[in-house]
Amino acid sequence: MSENIIQTANLWKTYRDRAAVRELDLHIKKGDIYGFLGPNGAGKTTTIRMLLGLIKPTKGVIRIFDKDIRKDRMDILRRVGSLVEYPSYYGHLNAVENLETLRRILNVPKSRIAEVLSIVDLTRDAKRSVKGYSLGMKQRLGIASALLGQPELLILDEPTNGLDPAGIQEIRELIKRMPLEHGITVLVSSHLLSEVEQMASRVGIIREGKMVLQDTIANLHSQTGSSIRLTVSEPEEAMKLAREQGQFGQREGAALSFPYMDNSAIALLVRRLVEQDHAVYRVEEHRQSLEDLFMRVIGEGATV
Repeated sequence: MSENIIQTANLWKTYRDRAAVRELDLHIKKGDIYGFLGPNGAGKTTTIRMLLGLIKPTKGVIRIFDKDIRKDRMDILRRVGSLVEYPSYYGHLNAVENLETLRRILNVPKSRIAEVLSIVDLTRDAKRSVKGYSLGMKQRLGIASALLGQPELLILDEPTNGLDPAGIQEIRELIKRMPLEHGITVLVSSHLLSEVEQMASRVGIIREGKMVLQDTIANLHSQTGSSIRLTVSEPEEAMKLAREQGQFGQREGAALSFPYMDNSAIALLVRRLVEQDHAVYRVEEHRQSLEDLFMRVIGEGATV
Protein backbone atom coordinates (compact mmCIF):
# COMPACT_ATOMS: atom_id res chain seq x y z
CA MET A 1 0.00 0.00 0.00
CA SER A 2 1.27 3.49 -0.89
CA GLU A 3 2.45 5.77 1.93
CA ASN A 4 0.86 8.70 0.09
CA ILE A 5 -2.63 9.87 1.02
CA ILE A 6 -2.77 11.79 -2.28
CA GLN A 7 -0.81 10.86 -5.37
CA THR A 8 -1.25 12.18 -8.90
CA ALA A 9 0.65 11.18 -12.02
CA ASN A 10 0.93 13.27 -15.19
CA LEU A 11 -2.26 15.15 -14.31
CA TRP A 12 -3.60 17.52 -16.97
CA LYS A 13 -6.61 19.81 -17.28
CA THR A 14 -6.99 21.71 -20.52
CA TYR A 15 -9.64 24.15 -21.68
CA ARG A 16 -9.61 24.32 -25.49
CA ASP A 17 -5.99 25.27 -26.23
CA ARG A 18 -5.03 26.36 -22.68
CA ALA A 19 -3.52 24.00 -20.09
CA ALA A 20 -4.68 25.04 -16.61
CA VAL A 21 -2.80 22.08 -15.07
CA ARG A 22 -0.08 20.09 -16.80
CA GLU A 23 2.18 17.15 -15.95
CA LEU A 24 1.31 17.48 -12.26
CA ASP A 25 2.81 14.87 -9.94
CA LEU A 26 1.55 15.53 -6.41
CA HIS A 27 2.69 13.47 -3.40
CA ILE A 28 1.10 14.05 0.02
CA LYS A 29 1.92 11.69 2.88
CA LYS A 30 -0.21 10.71 5.86
CA GLY A 31 0.16 13.29 8.64
CA ASP A 32 1.42 16.05 6.36
CA ILE A 33 0.31 19.63 6.42
CA TYR A 34 0.99 20.19 2.74
CA GLY A 35 1.23 23.78 1.56
CA PHE A 36 0.14 24.06 -2.08
CA LEU A 37 1.61 27.33 -3.27
CA GLY A 38 1.48 29.45 -6.38
CA PRO A 39 0.43 32.86 -7.65
CA ASN A 40 -3.20 33.53 -8.48
CA GLY A 41 -4.16 31.66 -11.64
CA ALA A 42 -1.39 29.07 -11.27
CA GLY A 43 -3.81 26.12 -11.21
CA LYS A 44 -4.26 25.49 -7.48
CA THR A 45 -8.06 25.62 -7.40
CA THR A 46 -8.35 23.62 -10.63
CA THR A 47 -6.17 20.92 -9.08
CA ILE A 48 -8.24 20.87 -5.90
CA ARG A 49 -11.47 20.59 -7.91
CA MET A 50 -10.03 17.56 -9.71
CA LEU A 51 -8.98 15.98 -6.40
CA LEU A 52 -12.54 16.37 -5.12
CA GLY A 53 -14.09 14.97 -8.29
CA LEU A 54 -15.81 18.28 -9.08
CA ILE A 55 -14.22 18.38 -12.54
CA LYS A 56 -12.66 15.60 -14.60
CA PRO A 57 -8.98 15.61 -15.58
CA THR A 58 -8.17 15.77 -19.28
CA LYS A 59 -5.69 12.98 -18.61
CA GLY A 60 -3.59 11.54 -15.82
CA VAL A 61 -4.21 9.57 -12.64
CA ILE A 62 -5.48 10.67 -9.21
CA ARG A 63 -5.19 8.24 -6.31
CA ILE A 64 -6.45 9.13 -2.82
CA PHE A 65 -6.18 6.60 0.02
CA ASP A 66 -4.58 4.36 -2.65
CA LYS A 67 -7.87 4.34 -4.61
CA ASP A 68 -8.54 5.66 -8.11
CA ILE A 69 -10.83 8.71 -8.00
CA ARG A 70 -12.50 7.59 -11.26
CA LYS A 71 -13.55 4.23 -9.82
CA ASP A 72 -14.01 4.89 -6.10
CA ARG A 73 -15.07 8.54 -5.95
CA MET A 74 -17.82 8.14 -3.34
CA ASP A 75 -15.73 5.90 -1.07
CA ILE A 76 -12.92 8.46 -1.20
CA LEU A 77 -15.09 11.52 -0.59
CA ARG A 78 -16.67 9.98 2.52
CA ARG A 79 -13.21 10.26 4.10
CA VAL A 80 -12.49 13.82 2.88
CA GLY A 81 -13.56 17.21 4.24
CA SER A 82 -13.13 20.31 2.11
CA LEU A 83 -13.54 24.06 2.00
CA VAL A 84 -13.18 25.42 -1.53
CA GLU A 85 -13.09 29.20 -1.81
CA TYR A 86 -15.77 30.69 0.49
CA PRO A 87 -17.97 28.66 2.87
CA SER A 88 -21.69 28.24 2.21
CA TYR A 89 -24.10 28.93 5.05
CA TYR A 90 -27.59 30.20 5.83
CA GLY A 91 -27.11 33.69 7.25
CA HIS A 92 -30.40 33.74 9.16
CA LEU A 93 -29.52 30.51 11.02
CA ASN A 94 -27.04 30.10 13.84
CA ALA A 95 -23.97 27.84 13.72
CA VAL A 96 -25.70 24.84 15.30
CA GLU A 97 -28.64 25.09 12.89
CA ASN A 98 -26.32 25.39 9.89
CA LEU A 99 -24.36 22.33 10.96
CA GLU A 100 -27.55 20.39 11.71
CA THR A 101 -28.65 20.65 8.06
CA LEU A 102 -25.35 19.12 6.99
CA ARG A 103 -25.34 16.55 9.81
CA ARG A 104 -28.59 15.05 8.54
CA ILE A 105 -27.08 14.57 5.10
CA LEU A 106 -23.91 13.00 6.51
CA ASN A 107 -25.86 10.95 9.07
CA VAL A 108 -23.40 11.54 11.92
CA PRO A 109 -24.33 11.74 15.63
CA LYS A 110 -25.72 15.05 16.93
CA SER A 111 -22.89 15.16 19.46
CA ARG A 112 -20.49 15.75 16.58
CA ILE A 113 -21.81 19.32 16.18
CA ALA A 114 -20.62 20.33 19.64
CA GLU A 115 -17.30 18.58 19.00
CA VAL A 116 -16.49 20.47 15.80
CA LEU A 117 -17.64 23.82 17.22
CA SER A 118 -15.23 23.24 20.09
CA ILE A 119 -12.40 22.37 17.69
CA VAL A 120 -12.84 25.66 15.79
CA ASP A 121 -13.49 27.68 18.96
CA LEU A 122 -17.06 28.72 18.12
CA THR A 123 -18.83 27.20 21.13
CA ARG A 124 -19.56 30.59 22.73
CA ASP A 125 -21.01 31.95 19.48
CA ALA A 126 -22.87 28.79 18.46
CA LYS A 127 -26.34 30.31 18.97
CA ARG A 128 -25.60 33.62 17.22
CA SER A 129 -26.98 34.30 13.76
CA VAL A 130 -24.20 33.58 11.26
CA LYS A 131 -24.88 36.79 9.31
CA GLY A 132 -23.39 38.65 12.30
CA TYR A 133 -20.14 36.66 12.22
CA SER A 134 -16.83 38.18 11.20
CA LEU A 135 -15.19 36.78 8.06
CA GLY A 136 -12.75 34.81 10.22
CA MET A 137 -15.61 33.25 12.19
CA LYS A 138 -17.36 32.31 8.95
CA GLN A 139 -14.19 30.62 7.74
CA ARG A 140 -13.95 28.68 11.00
CA LEU A 141 -17.58 27.63 10.60
CA GLY A 142 -16.70 26.45 7.10
CA ILE A 143 -13.87 24.35 8.54
CA ALA A 144 -16.27 22.99 11.18
CA SER A 145 -18.56 21.88 8.35
CA ALA A 146 -15.60 20.19 6.64
CA LEU A 147 -14.76 18.37 9.89
CA LEU A 148 -18.30 17.23 10.64
CA GLY A 149 -17.97 13.88 8.87
CA GLN A 150 -14.76 12.99 10.78
CA PRO A 151 -12.52 13.10 7.70
CA GLU A 152 -9.04 11.65 7.43
CA LEU A 153 -8.07 14.27 4.83
CA LEU A 154 -8.90 17.99 4.95
CA ILE A 155 -8.57 20.08 1.77
CA LEU A 156 -8.66 23.86 2.22
CA ASP A 157 -8.48 26.28 -0.71
CA GLU A 158 -7.06 29.68 0.32
CA PRO A 159 -8.68 29.57 3.80
CA THR A 160 -7.05 32.84 4.96
CA ASN A 161 -8.07 34.94 1.95
CA GLY A 162 -9.40 38.33 3.02
CA LEU A 163 -8.80 37.80 6.74
CA ASP A 164 -7.19 40.33 9.06
CA PRO A 165 -3.96 39.32 10.90
CA ALA A 166 -5.89 38.01 13.92
CA GLY A 167 -8.15 35.91 11.70
CA ILE A 168 -5.17 34.54 9.78
CA GLN A 169 -3.47 33.50 13.02
CA GLU A 170 -6.64 31.75 14.25
CA ILE A 171 -6.93 29.70 11.05
CA ARG A 172 -3.20 28.93 11.04
CA GLU A 173 -3.21 27.64 14.62
CA LEU A 174 -6.34 25.60 13.90
CA ILE A 175 -4.71 23.92 10.90
CA LYS A 176 -1.51 23.18 12.83
CA ARG A 177 -3.50 21.15 15.38
CA MET A 178 -5.15 18.87 12.81
CA PRO A 179 -2.50 16.13 12.39
CA LEU A 180 -1.34 15.95 16.01
CA GLU A 181 -4.67 16.25 17.83
CA HIS A 182 -7.08 14.75 15.30
CA GLY A 183 -4.98 12.55 13.01
CA ILE A 184 -6.03 14.53 9.94
CA THR A 185 -3.79 15.09 6.91
CA VAL A 186 -4.18 18.61 5.50
CA LEU A 187 -3.77 20.06 2.01
CA VAL A 188 -3.93 23.86 2.19
CA SER A 189 -3.51 26.11 -0.82
CA SER A 190 -2.23 29.67 -0.64
CA HIS A 191 -0.36 32.30 -2.61
CA LEU A 192 1.46 33.46 0.55
CA LEU A 193 4.61 31.53 1.43
CA SER A 194 4.98 33.48 4.68
CA GLU A 195 1.73 31.92 5.93
CA VAL A 196 2.38 28.39 4.70
CA GLU A 197 5.93 28.40 6.09
CA GLN A 198 4.56 28.81 9.62
CA MET A 199 2.32 25.72 9.51
CA ALA A 200 3.29 23.33 6.71
CA SER A 201 5.62 20.33 6.93
CA ARG A 202 5.84 19.95 3.15
CA VAL A 203 5.30 22.35 0.29
CA GLY A 204 4.64 22.17 -3.44
CA ILE A 205 4.96 25.22 -5.69
CA ILE A 206 2.96 25.35 -8.91
CA ARG A 207 3.59 27.80 -11.74
CA GLU A 208 1.48 28.02 -14.89
CA GLY A 209 -0.11 24.69 -14.01
CA LYS A 210 3.15 22.79 -13.52
CA MET A 211 4.90 21.71 -10.32
CA VAL A 212 8.27 23.46 -10.09
CA LEU A 213 9.21 22.55 -6.52
CA GLN A 214 8.08 19.90 -4.02
CA ASP A 215 9.94 19.21 -0.78
CA THR A 216 9.86 19.43 2.99
CA ILE A 217 10.14 22.84 4.63
CA ALA A 218 13.29 21.61 6.41
CA ASN A 219 14.98 20.70 3.12
CA LEU A 220 14.01 24.02 1.57
CA HIS A 221 15.62 25.87 4.47
CA SER A 222 18.84 23.95 3.77
CA GLN A 223 18.73 25.18 0.14
CA THR A 224 18.59 28.83 1.11
CA GLY A 225 22.13 30.17 0.90
CA SER A 226 23.75 32.87 2.97
CA SER A 227 26.43 35.51 2.48
CA ILE A 228 28.76 37.49 4.71
CA ARG A 229 28.78 41.27 4.38
CA LEU A 230 31.56 43.48 5.78
CA THR A 231 31.26 47.28 5.90
CA VAL A 232 34.77 48.77 5.87
CA SER A 233 36.58 52.11 5.56
CA GLU A 234 38.51 51.34 2.34
CA PRO A 235 36.48 48.80 0.36
CA GLU A 236 38.68 48.64 -2.74
CA GLU A 237 41.90 47.98 -0.80
CA ALA A 238 40.05 45.65 1.57
CA MET A 239 38.83 43.56 -1.38
CA LYS A 240 42.41 43.16 -2.62
CA LEU A 241 43.48 41.94 0.81
CA ALA A 242 40.54 39.54 0.96
CA ARG A 243 41.56 38.02 -2.39
CA GLU A 244 45.08 37.49 -1.03
CA GLN A 245 43.43 35.50 1.78
CA GLY A 246 41.57 33.36 -0.78
CA GLN A 247 38.19 35.03 -0.23
CA PHE A 248 36.50 36.15 -3.44
CA GLY A 249 33.43 38.32 -3.27
CA GLN A 250 32.00 41.51 -4.71
CA ARG A 251 31.92 45.13 -3.72
CA GLU A 252 28.59 46.75 -2.83
CA GLY A 253 29.31 50.41 -2.16
CA ALA A 254 31.23 50.65 1.11
CA ALA A 255 30.60 46.97 1.81
CA LEU A 256 32.12 43.68 0.69
CA SER A 257 29.90 40.66 0.14
CA PHE A 258 31.24 37.10 0.22
CA PRO A 259 29.67 33.66 -0.13
CA TYR A 260 29.22 31.91 3.19
CA MET A 261 32.38 31.66 5.33
CA ASP A 262 32.78 29.78 8.59
CA ASN A 263 33.60 31.65 11.81
CA SER A 264 37.35 31.02 11.64
CA ALA A 265 37.60 32.40 8.09
CA ILE A 266 35.64 35.52 9.07
CA ALA A 267 37.82 36.07 12.15
CA LEU A 268 41.02 35.69 10.11
CA LEU A 269 39.87 38.15 7.44
CA VAL A 270 38.80 40.75 10.02
CA ARG A 271 42.10 40.37 11.87
CA ARG A 272 44.10 40.88 8.65
CA LEU A 273 42.04 43.96 7.78
CA VAL A 274 42.58 45.50 11.21
CA GLU A 275 46.32 44.73 11.07
CA GLN A 276 46.45 46.71 7.80
CA ASP A 277 44.70 49.68 9.47
CA HIS A 278 41.29 49.11 7.88
CA ALA A 279 38.31 50.07 10.02
CA VAL A 280 35.71 47.29 10.07
CA TYR A 281 32.39 48.90 10.95
CA ARG A 282 30.05 45.95 10.65
CA VAL A 283 30.02 42.20 9.96
CA GLU A 284 26.63 40.71 9.01
CA GLU A 285 25.27 37.40 7.79
CA HIS A 286 22.50 37.68 5.21
CA ARG A 287 20.46 34.48 4.85
CA GLN A 288 18.23 34.02 1.84
CA SER A 289 14.67 33.52 3.02
CA LEU A 290 12.18 30.99 1.70
CA GLU A 291 10.35 34.01 0.28
CA ASP A 292 13.46 34.78 -1.81
CA LEU A 293 13.53 31.17 -3.01
CA PHE A 294 9.80 31.25 -3.77
CA MET A 295 10.09 34.46 -5.80
CA ARG A 296 13.07 33.10 -7.71
CA VAL A 297 11.24 29.89 -8.60
CA ILE A 298 7.99 31.67 -9.51
CA GLY A 299 9.73 34.54 -11.29
CA GLU A 300 12.15 32.48 -13.35
CA GLY A 301 10.15 29.28 -13.71
CA ALA A 302 13.18 27.35 -12.54
CA THR A 303 12.91 23.91 -11.03
CA VAL A 304 14.59 23.50 -7.65
